[in-house]
Amino acid sequence: MSLLQVKEVNHSYDSKKLFKWKEPLNKVLSNISFSIEEGTCLGLLGTSGAGKSTLGKVILGIQRPQQGQVLFQGYDIYNSDKHTQRKLRRDLQVVFQDSYSSVNPRMTAERIISEPLENYEKLSISEKRRKVISLLERVGLSEKDLKKYPHQFSGGQLQRINIARAISLKPKLIVLDESVSSLDMVTQRLILDLLRELKDDFGLSYLFITHDIKAAFSISDSLGVLEKGELIEFYHSKDHFFSSENPVVKQMRNSILVEHPRFRHFRPRSGVTNKESCQNI
Repeated sequence: MSLLQVKEVNHSYDSKKLFKWKEPLNKVLSNISFSIEEGTCLGLLGTSGAGKSTLGKVILGIQRPQQGQVLFQGYDIYNSDKHTQRKLRRDLQVVFQDSYSSVNPRMTAERIISEPLENYEKLSISEKRRKVISLLERVGLSEKDLKKYPHQFSGGQLQRINIARAISLKPKLIVLDESVSSLDMVTQRLILDLLRELKDDFGLSYLFITHDIKAAFSISDSLGVLEKGELIEFYHSKDHFFSSENPVVKQMRNSILVEHPRFRHFRPRSGVTNKESCQNI
C-alpha cells in the first residue's frame, strides 16, 4: 500500500459575484491522481498558477476537494474520525516557502521547534530542551541559537529551524512547498543537501512542490508535471523527464540555464545537455 494516494481530485474556486449572479467556477485541479511510496520523494513541477499550492493544501487537509479522495497511510484524511485525523496530522508535516511568515516572530527558536512536541508528546522541561538542542544540531545549528528570535537568523538559518520543527515528531511525509525557491543558490544547495541527508537518515518521504527543475531533479525519485490544474505527465524515473516529447515539458527543459552565464543561450550549447545542467546542483 502506498503511503499517500491522491485519487481523481477535482477542485474549483468561486469567482467574484457580479451583481446577483456568480461567474463560472474557476477550476484549479482536474482529475489529479498519483501516489507516493515510503522513503521516496515526488517532485511536483509546474509554473505559477498551475495549481501546485492548492494541491498541497488539499493533501495537507487544509482545503477539502470538491471531488476525489486523499488517502494517507490508508485513511481518508477528510473522512476519518478525530483520533485518526490527529494521528495523521502528526505524521504529515509541511515546510513553506516563506521561512519568516511560517513562524511567530515573538517566539524563540526553542519555542518554535518545541511547539509540535508540546502538542503531541509528554516531555519534561529538561527532556524537551535536550530534544530541541539535538534537532538544532541535526540541521546545522547549535545550542547557542536556542534563545534567538526569527529576525536574528538569515533566511537559510530560519528555514533550517522550520525543517527542525517539521522533523521533530519523526513524520512519515513532509510537504515541501517551494521551500528553497526564496533562497540564494549557495543556501539552496545546502538546504537540499540537508533534506537529502534527513530523507536517508529518517526514512522520510517528500512531496517537493516547485517550479525549479534543477532543485526537483536533485532531490526527487519521480517527477510529475502540473499544467493548468492537470497532471499532464508523471515519470516514475526522473530521467524520463528529459526524453519526453510533451511540448510543455520541452518548454520547461529549454528554460534550464547552464551553470556559467558565458554559455547561456536560447538553446543549450553543444555538448551540454539539460540533464547534465540539472545534475550540477
